[in-house]
Amino acid sequence: MAEGRGAARSPRGRPRGGGTGPGAAVGRGPRRPGRLRAAPPGLGRPLQAERPLQAERLAARRGSEAGGRRTTARSGGCHRPPAPRTVALSGVRRSSTGRPRTAFPHPRVAPGGTERGRNQVRERRRDGARLGGGPLCHVSVINTVDTSHEDMIHDAQMDYYGTRLATCSSDRSVKIFDVRNGGQILIADLRGHEGPVWQVAWAHPMYGNILASCSYDRKVIIWKEENGTWEKTYEYTGHDSSVNSVCWAPHDYGLILACGSSDGAISLLSYTGDGQWEVKKISNAHTIGCNAVSWAPAVVPGSLIEQPSGQKPNYIKRFASGGCDNLVKIWKEEDGQWKEEQKLEAHSDWVRDVAWAPSIGLPTSTIASCSQDGRVFIWTCDDASGNSWSPKLLHKFNDVVWHVSWSITANILAVSGGDNKVTLWKESVDGLWACISDVNKGQGGVSAVTEGQQNEQ
Repeated sequence: MAEGRGAARSPRGRPRGGGTGPGAAVGRGPRRPGRLRAAPPGLGRPLQAERPLQAERLAARRGSEAGGRRTTARSGGCHRPPAPRTVALSGVRRSSTGRPRTAFPHPRVAPGGTERGRNQVRERRRDGARLGGGPLCHVSVINTVDTSHEDMIHDAQMDYYGTRLATCSSDRSVKIFDVRNGGQILIADLRGHEGPVWQVAWAHPMYGNILASCSYDRKVIIWKEENGTWEKTYEYTGHDSSVNSVCWAPHDYGLILACGSSDGAISLLSYTGDGQWEVKKISNAHTIGCNAVSWAPAVVPGSLIEQPSGQKPNYIKRFASGGCDNLVKIWKEEDGQWKEEQKLEAHSDWVRDVAWAPSIGLPTSTIASCSQDGRVFIWTCDDASGNSWSPKLLHKFNDVVWHVSWSITANILAVSGGDNKVTLWKESVDGLWACISDVNKGQGGVSAVTEGQQNEQ
């Protein structure tokens, strides 16, 4: 999640060269867009804004020479770092879509960049927090999982029940561990990708044990466990460039997977039964590339107080995406076709991640976005039709912000970035956002945040 400065950007659009982003050594450098890279032999036409695999190898060696590698991934954490081979997990949370959550709500590797260390996953627990000055939040390491990946870890996610951990790496593999009772048992070592695997995502358990993975090799692979054995159940090769993000829709909509790619398109894969998948593609969704996708909860805004009893809710499928055109876009399904509903403009550089907040049916819809420009915005919409979104600046960080992730109750936001820290933010009753925890991922320590310190950040 951290990243450095360099001339070119990774498939996710991350700058390369001396950084802590995937495949980069810890350091700092320019954040401006770089030149386009040609695809490695065998990968077809030139990939947009992508990094050669050898850059990752070089970064991995640098990390190793710097003194061991360690990835601090978290249960519900934020963003996939330039991860080494260990993953730190924090108390498990589940999203409204049934997706397990690492460190905080999002089941990805810890935000902000991983420690350079062994290929392990460390589990952390977050204890109660409060607003105001003085110590606000405490996070402690409760478990470390040695993944034995041969290269950097880019993502780590817990399943719905918090008993299994999936990791993916530049070694082109996906691994699944049983982490119950503080143990670690390797259940599966999945091989099918031909390039670094950027992200994994668990489907809701009502559909069985299903895991999706996306890679630099332009593929999306859906894995399923049958009779205790994990096998590839579907492979999608419809993108022309690196696939950077995958996200399952709320289980209420069926088994639907959104995929964002560096070719600028977003694909939606829907399971129709009998092993068949229907594909819909939004071409040129984002100029240069799409970096992140996040589904809206399957809840009608305002339904908690307005929905008549016994009336079936009118669900409208929506999801948000962020891309290299500095935009956050909201997409809506109408008559079976996906259309752009809103274009949210506030960032001045590439949008790295978007996260649609869980909801119980209150009138307000909320989206968090973070960017290469170092800013995190909270977008809110009080209009049931979803036509009027207003941004509020959460904070301006001094480095790129890689990932944002909501708690299951949507009252706390985890933020990770190039400063190699994970910060937790909470909104007060007067609508102001305050930092309640400042976690240095490199040492796994937590510093108490006072109001004065927050203003200095």
